[in-house]
Amino acid sequence: MLYRSLNKKSDPVNFEKAIKLGLASDGGLFFPTTISPIKKDFIDKIEDYSNIEIAYQVLKQFVGNTISELDLKNIIESTIDFDFPLVKLEDNIFSLELYHGPTLAFKDVGARFMANCLGYFNKNRSKLTTVLVATSGDTGAAVANGFLDVKGTKVVILYPKNKVSEIQERQLTTNKKNITALRINGSFDDCQKMVKKAFVDKELNNQFNLTSANSINVARWLPQSLYYFYAYKKLKSKNLVFSVPSGNFGNICAGIVARELGLPIKHFIASTNVNDTIPRYFKNGVFKANKTIQTISNAMDVSNPSNFVRILEIFKDFDNLRKNMSSYSFNDVETLDLIKKVYDSKGYVLDPHGAVGLLGLNKYLKINSKNIGIFLETAHPIKFSDNVEKCLKIKLDTPERINKILSKEKEFIEIDNYDNFKNTLLNFR
Repeated sequence: MLYRSLNKKSDPVNFEKAIKLGLASDGGLFFPTTISPIKKDFIDKIEDYSNIEIAYQVLKQFVGNTISELDLKNIIESTIDFDFPLVKLEDNIFSLELYHGPTLAFKDVGARFMANCLGYFNKNRSKLTTVLVATSGDTGAAVANGFLDVKGTKVVILYPKNKVSEIQERQLTTNKKNITALRINGSFDDCQKMVKKAFVDKELNNQFNLTSANSINVARWLPQSLYYFYAYKKLKSKNLVFSVPSGNFGNICAGIVARELGLPIKHFIASTNVNDTIPRYFKNGVFKANKTIQTISNAMDVSNPSNFVRILEIFKDFDNLRKNMSSYSFNDVETLDLIKKVYDSKGYVLDPHGAVGLLGLNKYLKINSKNIGIFLETAHPIKFSDNVEKCLKIKLDTPERINKILSKEKEFIEIDNYDNFKNTLLNFR
């Protein structure tokens, strides 16, 4: 398996090189040169296989010969040691809970897989790899947990000041060891711009082995396709649609890859908050990113989603895109109203991101009622306890793993601009 740049100005590379580079030398995102469907018989009998066996079948072609079969299976076993419950809310509506990993967010699978792969590639190397990650909350926490004490790595997390929840910030800033947190005076998009600029900065690349742990990195992005296989394993419906709370669009893009691998998914819904670049694109065919707006679903506060270019690469043209995917946006009032409605009627607690996913699913199913819908619950509600508890007038139980970090002191470096960020990195030498 080789990976080519979507900017089409650099040579293809293998999986190991793609992980270590993060972005291609021309600044483009890596994309597989081919995606070969899994054997139909395997998908037809998917309920006969364990989650580990499914993961191996899904991921082996993307890894190629860079990792042996035995080592890849060991990496997968270290990555996936928790469940992905599917909760029925209506006869045709299910919640896929992706927050049962160590940091209570869906990013855990991709972060752990990438960390394990990079640790494998670095095991006989003495040179340090510096992992850069921009986060709107959950990505940084998952990456910090996955890479903590991984040999040969230093992780630098960029997160926007006053735009992540208190629990998320503590997950980002209380790790120490090989993890450093940078608090950026700006938005997530500003954090992401700094990371991308670093990869084309010759001085930084001469000094460091840089890679990214955002979903721009293939090792972070591709494992998210497993969620869709695990959901299908439990339902096996031919009229299956997925609604995905979407910010940087890595998760929904991974779902589209799952369909390219042969999974019979009928339709995708990209549900966003008021940062509605993609819903507007679906209406008029014009990609125009507005200024990022802060919302209660902060992981989706993204106006220029990096992974959308990968989605366009898969669907090729606008008509094909609109045939297979829809996109809707919702505001905070609608989000909180649905959180309360679902709790009052079902006793089920949504987080703001999952609520946006369900809003999108409900809108789609109103005119496509014969389908079975799954929305992704991407983070534990406790991470957004201020808004959720106020909305529902209840006190959420705090998981023990969260209690452990509440008393720890936060440590971070304030960053105002790219020059400040660059100089901070250079001082790490």
